Amino acid sequence: MFFCYILQSQKSGRFYVGHAEDLAQRKQDHDRGHVVATRNKGPWTIVYTESFPTRPAAANREREIKSWKSAIRIRELIESSGLERPENREGR
Repeated sequence: MFFCYILQSQKSGRFYVGHAEDLAQRKQDHDRGHVVATRNKGPWTIVYTESFPTRPAAANREREIKSWKSAIRIRELIESSGLERPENREGR
């Protein structure tokens, strides 16, 4: 099983979209600064996930979400999933 995920920075409120097979390990990589794109921007909270049977399917969904280039659409996706956390609603 593979996952497309959205992280939100607890520091800035910004989003990061990625995909991984081991979601827990990947989040640890982000929090520990092992991912260049998210280094020094965390800690991170997983705010959205989707599961896929193959890596290409998860990667395609990641590319689709990244192509939106809109935090508004990402927020709408998170809110529609019912996974939104109260601490992420502070005007971000």
